[in-house]
Amino acid sequence: MDKVVGSAAEAVADIASGSTLAVGGFGLCGIPSVLIDALLEQGADELEAVSNNCGVDEWGLGRLLFAKRIRRMISSYVGENKEFARQYLSGELEVELTPQGTLAERMRAGGTGIPAFFTATGVGTQVAEGGLPWKYDDSGNVIVASPAKEVRTFGTAEGEKEFVLEQAIVADFGLVRAWKGDRHGNLVYRQSAQNFNPLAAMCGRTTIAEVEHLVEPGEIDPAEVHTPGVFVQRVVELTPEQAEDKRIEKRTVRS
Repeated sequence: MDKVVGSAAEAVADIASGSTLAVGGFGLCGIPSVLIDALLEQGADELEAVSNNCGVDEWGLGRLLFAKRIRRMISSYVGENKEFARQYLSGELEVELTPQGTLAERMRAGGTGIPAFFTATGVGTQVAEGGLPWKYDDSGNVIVASPAKEVRTFGTAEGEKEFVLEQAIVADFGLVRAWKGDRHGNLVYRQSAQNFNPLAAMCGRTTIAEVEHLVEPGEIDPAEVHTPGVFVQRVVELTPEQAEDKRIEKRTVRS
């Protein structure tokens, strides 16, 4: 039951090239930066990453992207990463852009064993009809486009409405960051770091959590647990210096 491993390097050692990663965080808030850096050192490439965004040019998943270790991204927002845009538009990176709520539900569904679900989001657009550019060649031609999805009509309180079928996401590995965790893998996220971390933890076949404060089993009130230990296979305790190293995506101050 003790899931604590000795280091981040040990925790990511078996992530193979070509693996799919579900990565927690929103912008730079709650990202598993220590595990990402360990994976950068480990050397795996041709990765497919599922994350709300891809960090920034020099932090978070952006470090793996800059090293050209990511082959494909499934995400909902990429606007703060110039290298991401460059690789996508030059044909070096495949990108599946997904509405943010749909992405969250696809990850949650994968973690709960639901293979697919219907949603109203995207009906009547290319999200449902297909044709969104997933990958370009180096001349700017679309060589991979999104497929058309099944659309069905269901009765609702507002009457008949159309819904599009979206498939769940299950990743080989989930990488998350928690404010507090115990040796059994029960995790607590602090404030807005509750973003995509619980979902990434759920949909990873093997989930690795870096925790800022490691406590003993029983020290976390069960009512405060955000991710139960059943979803977590490995726990990495951060040093105080690692826990404090948090970047700000955009600093705005008064004049």
